[in-house]
Amino acid sequence: MVIRDLVQKYDTGIRQLRQVFHAHPELSFAEVETTQRIGAELDKMGIPYAINPLRQTGLVGCIQGMQPGPAIALRADIDALPVQEATGLICASINPGVMHACGHDGHIALLLGAARMLLDCREEIRGTVYLVFQPAEESGQGAPYMMRFGDWFQKVGMVFGGHLWGELPAGQVSVEAGARMAAGDQFRILVHGRGGHGAQPQQTIDAVVVASAIVMNLQTLVSRHFSPLDSVLLTIGTFQSGARFNIIAGEAELTGITRYFDECIRPELQRTMEQLIAETAAAYGATAELIYTRMIPAVVNAAAASAVAAQAAAKVLGPEAVVTMPGTMASEDFAWYLEKKPGCFAFFGIHNAAKGITAAHHSDHFTVDEAVLAGGAGVYAQFALDWLAAQAVSL
Repeated sequence: MVIRDLVQKYDTGIRQLRQVFHAHPELSFAEVETTQRIGAELDKMGIPYAINPLRQTGLVGCIQGMQPGPAIALRADIDALPVQEATGLICASINPGVMHACGHDGHIALLLGAARMLLDCREEIRGTVYLVFQPAEESGQGAPYMMRFGDWFQKVGMVFGGHLWGELPAGQVSVEAGARMAAGDQFRILVHGRGGHGAQPQQTIDAVVVASAIVMNLQTLVSRHFSPLDSVLLTIGTFQSGARFNIIAGEAELTGITRYFDECIRPELQRTMEQLIAETAAAYGATAELIYTRMIPAVVNAAAASAVAAQAAAKVLGPEAVVTMPGTMASEDFAWYLEKKPGCFAFFGIHNAAKGITAAHHSDHFTVDEAVLAGGAGVYAQFALDWLAAQAVSL
């Protein structure tokens, strides 16, 4: 069976699945109904699976090939975002304040479509294919949660995943080797001043002023401490302080994220932030502390896996569809898998101005070009077949 021939066969069904999941989004670690819906689809296909019992969300299905061989995992994330949808689509979210604004609904449909294709090619599968439907990618904790579930991760020799990508034209796919998505670390900065009456500032240490100075000084940390050739970002996302217009605040809290590709940068970044924050606060007579938490490592594609992915994509979509794309400073918890096992993370283009599909990820107007879903499913299936076959040959 030729996977490329199956793309058209399952195109309509994959689109319909995406619309069902789009209408019923659930937040990270709350994807219980989503997990049940996925399980129901696997039941229709006769594919055995197990639901992660810890939170009753996330599951791993298993397709056993007709020939012996190693194991590979294909992964899709399944969570949505706290966004009120404004697309006006017929399949728009029925859950207020929750939306599939990053394409994970498409990822679910894509992997279910790949499962159907693999079943049609079961006699060609030389080993085992695990179908990993992972919750909580948006929190960065879903991958570790699933890695601890059962023994599937210990058994696999390769992991493959992907993301529908709004910055890439529809129909194109990027699977380059090397660093593709940045590591992301969360941080909190707690500023301790001395509050008081707004009419008596001389008796206070204004936490708003101190925190503002910290924000401004942090803006030059990246540009003046690290090489321009290093990809480093530091973003302050929230600033919380004060309770009333005429009270000088004694406390303030900042939160944000740092991003980088090279893991060697992290300890130096944390050290310089701690020093700058403490010294800035001291200049105002205040104190401040940094709480720095490693969140997600960088996504780094293995060269061998990327080569297999490029060949698979060329077979299914045509050689012209395989393009190169710069890495992105966005983060992805698929990186946790790649820290332990070789693998590849692909980007499937969905940008289509002719169809009005141009909204950014996480936007309340975000949507996808459904025409690319079946092709993406085919790439997943072809990658699994090709990698398993290559391992059998090498043995």
